[in-house]
Amino acid sequence: MGELHDDVHNTIRDVPDFPKPGILFKDITPVLADPVLFKRVIDWMAQQCEGHDIGAVIGIESRGFMFATPMVELLDAGFVPIRKKGKLPFETVGVSYDLEYGSAEIELHTDAFAPGTKVVIVDDLLATGGTAEAAVSLVRKLGGDVVACVFLIELGFLDGRKRIDAPVVSLLNY
Repeated sequence: MGELHDDVHNTIRDVPDFPKPGILFKDITPVLADPVLFKRVIDWMAQQCEGHDIGAVIGIESRGFMFATPMVELLDAGFVPIRKKGKLPFETVGVSYDLEYGSAEIELHTDAFAPGTKVVIVDDLLATGGTAEAAVSLVRKLGGDVVACVFLIELGFLDGRKRIDAPVVSLLNY
């Protein structure tokens, strides 16, 4: 992992004061633009699920979709999107969670997977952990078994993993 870690770390672009002053944004678009590096990241993410019979790869809207969808072929699993409230067309189940200033709600189709299905939750970034914590809760509402939550980047100084009642794996930790 050391070489992949270094290659991704050296490719991610820091954007100061985005989206507001005082924030150092970790821009993953250069990783996405490099097809060889992006494939290595996807391979690494899929490897985190070895030994489990994953039935669904769950991507959190929206950047999680970019990492989750290529994993489905490697894991021979289905893709399931978790989306913001009101964005899914069929019957849904939702969960609300707190943000720094307010709250949000995410939803999942009620027929997204069968109870007992082993799932992996995928996103680009773990910060405070609120969205991932809500995603785990939502999956469990439908009877899913969360094998792991896999992230490209973790902002460890925010302690988000402490909120997640499931195994957490990240490639980079700042």
